[in-house]
Amino acid sequence: MNSLLQFGPVNPAVVAFIAGVIVVVVLLVRLKVPPFIGLLVASFIVALLTPQIQLGKTASMIASSFGDTMTEIGIPILMAAVIGKSLTKSNSANRILEAFTGITGRKRIEWALFASGFVLAIPVFFDNVFYLLIPLAWAASTRLDGRNYALFVVMIGAGAGAANRYVPPTPAPLTATNILGVDVGTTILVGSAIAIPTAIVVGAGYGYFINERIEIPLRDSSFLADLDADKDTRNAEQTPGLFEAFLPIILAVVLVASQTASSTFFGQNQTLTAVTNFIGNPNFSLTIAAIVASITYFRIADIDLEEWSDELTDSLKTGGNIAAITAAGSAFGAVLAASGIGNVIASTLSELGLGLLVTAWVIAAAVRVVQGSATVAVLTTAQIVQPLMGQLTVNPVYLTLVIGTGGAIFSWYNDSGFWIVSEIGGLTQKETLQTWTVVTTLSSIIGLIVILVLANLFPLT
Repeated sequence: MNSLLQFGPVNPAVVAFIAGVIVVVVLLVRLKVPPFIGLLVASFIVALLTPQIQLGKTASMIASSFGDTMTEIGIPILMAAVIGKSLTKSNSANRILEAFTGITGRKRIEWALFASGFVLAIPVFFDNVFYLLIPLAWAASTRLDGRNYALFVVMIGAGAGAANRYVPPTPAPLTATNILGVDVGTTILVGSAIAIPTAIVVGAGYGYFINERIEIPLRDSSFLADLDADKDTRNAEQTPGLFEAFLPIILAVVLVASQTASSTFFGQNQTLTAVTNFIGNPNFSLTIAAIVASITYFRIADIDLEEWSDELTDSLKTGGNIAAITAAGSAFGAVLAASGIGNVIASTLSELGLGLLVTAWVIAAAVRVVQGSATVAVLTTAQIVQPLMGQLTVNPVYLTLVIGTGGAIFSWYNDSGFWIVSEIGGLTQKETLQTWTVVTTLSSIIGLIVILVLANLFPLT
């Protein structure tokens, strides 16, 4: 037996998608149901309206999607919570900020966060970059009496998001290059030329704009909230050295980057690849970083082992809630994908005759919005347009990158990245929509414009 309901001539994928959106908005926005519960309820409703999902397998399919995401992000988020608390309570975050301030000046710390996000996101996934930088944004805001937190979140998101979207070996552009047969080196060069101006325009332009219009408070509910709380648990006279303060971030980035570099440049060396696949896996690399950060915390703080353990346990409890919400959002996106709504929209849009670059962007954007995953949007679109590449009058690298930018648009409730920014950053859903969702949307639109301009000026044929 398939789905409970059949809809005759009405496409059930469209019905399921509309129902899912309505349920999410009503439960999460109107009724203020906890996100974890609301997203699971929406997932079950979409699944029940989807003929492709057998009724008897509905619950297990949702649980499997939830579990798959938890497998990927569970340990990294838990370890990120430990890193965040340890960096803040050991005064490491402030020590790192002092180093940034020496370069940018106290009034331009947002540019240090922006540059760090952009550089780190080339070898490291966006979520891991956000885990590492958000404690620094929090610390910077506390120095300004809670001001400019919206600006810092936008600058991190714009910088890291642009690099993750355009510059291989990050997943989306690398996936498209493989399907379309585009040279990775060319994609890196052209992608960088697109990513940098796009990130600057969105980060600075929108960041300063929204920062003047909303104030995001540093909430006590965030796992970073005790940056200034419980100061008596720290020895104010002790501050870690710059290298010790940076060490958890350095370890995480170097270990993860080793996996990326090995698979990209030394893929045929099986021994090296095996080693780097182990040490570069975020489950391991962030665990090592968390251990190092927590040791520094214990060394600096004037607390005993039992209190130290209790503090770390509290951070794990908060991290567990964040991981659960993120996985539930991913499960919601998975059932939307299973409904086939992405293929319905993609096949409809491919017949519009907008020109291949614009058509590819529209398809990727539409698939992204309805099912949440940027990777799925890129994969779907690349497979649809691959047979049409003969129509191109420019280098196919532009097609690769336009798919990536379309697939990153409008991150919302069905995207795990939305919940990472919201829960890790301590933002409400409305604040996340005002910052992160707008950043992803503006970045996608401006990225399309930059690609079209460059493709006309430098077709590279």
